[in-house]
Amino acid sequence: MTLIKSISGIRGTIGGIAGYGLTPPDIIKFTAAYGKWVVQNTGKNKIVIGRDARISGDMVRNLVVGTLQSIGIDVVDIGLSTTPTVEIAVPDENAGGGIILTASHNPKQWNALKLLNDKGEFISDADGQLILSMAEEPGLEYADVNSLGKVTFDDSYLQKHIDKVLALPLVDAEVIKKAGFRIAIDGVNSSGGIFVPALLRALGVENIFELYCEPDGEFPHNPEPLPENLTDLSKEVISKNADLGIAVDPDVDRLCFVCEDGSMFGEEYTLVAVADYVLNNTPGNTVSNLSSTRALRDVTEANNGVYNAAAVGEVNVVNKMKETQAVIGGEGNGGVIYPESHYGRDALVGIALFLTHLAKSGKAVSVLRAGYPAYFISKNKITLTPEMDIDALLLEVQKRYKNQPFSTIDGLKIEFEKQWVHLRRSNTEPIIRIYSEGSSETAANSLAQKIISDIQEILRLSNS
Repeated sequence: MTLIKSISGIRGTIGGIAGYGLTPPDIIKFTAAYGKWVVQNTGKNKIVIGRDARISGDMVRNLVVGTLQSIGIDVVDIGLSTTPTVEIAVPDENAGGGIILTASHNPKQWNALKLLNDKGEFISDADGQLILSMAEEPGLEYADVNSLGKVTFDDSYLQKHIDKVLALPLVDAEVIKKAGFRIAIDGVNSSGGIFVPALLRALGVENIFELYCEPDGEFPHNPEPLPENLTDLSKEVISKNADLGIAVDPDVDRLCFVCEDGSMFGEEYTLVAVADYVLNNTPGNTVSNLSSTRALRDVTEANNGVYNAAAVGEVNVVNKMKETQAVIGGEGNGGVIYPESHYGRDALVGIALFLTHLAKSGKAVSVLRAGYPAYFISKNKITLTPEMDIDALLLEVQKRYKNQPFSTIDGLKIEFEKQWVHLRRSNTEPIIRIYSEGSSETAANSLAQKIISDIQEILRLSNS
């Protein structure tokens, strides 16, 4: 059983002993702390909640709602929903915050409380630390019977979210409808099984082939939208002669595509393609995290914009986007953040922009993909002893490459021409994650192995 307390919320496996899994006492404790923080921080006693279709979702929802009521907070429950839908609902409801009950791409035994501020954005590091400390304080005071919070059920946000997507100036439902796309979708038996087909129909797509769109929480495969988990979707695209396949994760903030020939478009290239379309129509700057493909920088500079990198984590990307007034940004895991809509990863916005781009291009998906710079990312890790000083180790690597452009805002990223390597320490185990990118798979792997060899040599020298 696992319980992970981080700045963005509380994530864990269902069951076990309190403090070692996402058990009822843990859910109550952290929900109460968050509720107390919302009232103190905003003066508002209203919180929006929504959940994905996980098996544990209803149980967790009942505990969260009851806890918020018990401390005098009103709840707007938008039911089976998506992370971006809750993000949109918070400011629309003039609420003090929002809780999304989802463990994102984690398997079905996991669930989580993802916490939003009154703007519908993920809470900051400082606020997250404060909430975690408040959860450990004794003597929480509960409301008396006349001051209990009220619950309002609102199932209108599916349509409200879709309406907001359709209203975006760069989304052209008419051109999408004329394209006559045949689209297969994998909803991983969660909320995407409701929201994605509804969006496609609203965009005028008539031929939709639904795969795993029953929102019962029984994930048919590992729910992370990676190539090895999308073989069924690939087969569906080919068998139905579809123009493309669309896959989302359980809370619909990550998005990836399958080409008409069953090959993967590449989750790193979801943001690249959408950004290309946005930049061609609204020139400006872009942001992604340090571990995302260089292709976004290439596309940005080709459109006379400035690319900036942020530390890994959605809140860090959003902060950098605001700082640089970026017109589009996100993460290489298929997360598209479009400020014209809201500052949060949103697969529905990504789908609508991508389909508009595809329809206007008149190209097959595979041809569109081939038009972008070709890069390959290699993901590796080194396991160290728990007592190892990882920060000192990274500093030694930095010294070896001091003449190369590098960044230390999140671990160590070193750039070599059009290649890079990013080393980050894990927050939960004694490992260094090593991501590298090159113009070929061989180049990316070679760069990673060179850095791994350097680390091993540094360790040998320190032990001699």
